[in-house]
Amino acid sequence: MLLHRTTVMKSWRRLAATLAATVVSVGLLAGCGSDSPAEPSDNPPATAAGAFPVTVEHAFGSTQITKAPQRVVSVGYTDDQAILALGIKPVGMVDQYPNPPGKTPDINTQWPWVKDKWGDSRPEVVMSNGDSGPNYEKIAALRPDLIIAVYSEIERAAFDRLSRIAPTVGRTKAEKEPFSAQWQDNALHIAKALGKADEGTRLVRDIQGKLDAARKAHPEFANQTAVPLSWFKTSVAPFTTTDVRGRLVTGLGFKGATEIDKIADGKFYTVLSPERIDLIDVDHIFVINDRADQEALKKFKLFTNLTAVKKGKVSYLLDSEGPAVGAAMSQATLLSLPYAIDELVKSVG
Repeated sequence: MLLHRTTVMKSWRRLAATLAATVVSVGLLAGCGSDSPAEPSDNPPATAAGAFPVTVEHAFGSTQITKAPQRVVSVGYTDDQAILALGIKPVGMVDQYPNPPGKTPDINTQWPWVKDKWGDSRPEVVMSNGDSGPNYEKIAALRPDLIIAVYSEIERAAFDRLSRIAPTVGRTKAEKEPFSAQWQDNALHIAKALGKADEGTRLVRDIQGKLDAARKAHPEFANQTAVPLSWFKTSVAPFTTTDVRGRLVTGLGFKGATEIDKIADGKFYTVLSPERIDLIDVDHIFVINDRADQEALKKFKLFTNLTAVKKGKVSYLLDSEGPAVGAAMSQATLLSLPYAIDELVKSVG
């Protein structure tokens, strides 16, 4: 099982890139597309509407987009979902979650919150979770006129190489560490690049409205401390209050387990030693794992002896399986968040 920032990573940085997607109990993602670069279609996907030219400031400088893009490649782990939400189907994307061997279409185009948006479109996979970097040859073959690399850990060298292929927008200027920006900032950043700043603002406002409504409907949440976690390599791994999953929980009105932040020391999660498992004995626990790992956690005596567990104050949320609420939480996008909010509230009961 791998921890996602938004999907799985082998190191803290890659883990961050996809642990925002949550702890996944599988290996690297299988590609959504073929092993060889797809032949670009002569019929481009729907274009972005909006006022152009537009200049976007980002971590690597500024990028000018002179006209509405027709062929957008997403190099960020969840950027494709923001692009989809704004009415554009990327021609290339990152394969974030492992696809079951031999299963088609790819799981990353079949989440309940994206399936209708993708329709019959099958984007080319330009990077799989766990790869050392994007496949530049595949990206070039797609003839993009815009590359979005916002929810991404690419550094200057990779940005420069992508920029030689097409105008590229990196992560937000204020983002000191990859994956540390709030979902609202990422969404608005991408919307501006697509010439759809007003639409992005409206979508962000709608999601915030859902969060506000959930807090209003459940004032009892404000008196409870909650923590999201995963079972990771035979240990309990809680997410911090600054992680996307932690922010969603507090966004619903719960208090965060801030002691976890201290021992995480800047990471988006930490792995608890047995003597510190008391840190997750709070009012409500959200477990993000697929079935096999959930069952393993339920046999872990240090966990089952917690007061919260004995009282039944645990929401077991499937990650990539079933309703995939964990994936929706971990991705924290314009498309996944409305789904995650509804499912999270229902899980509390």
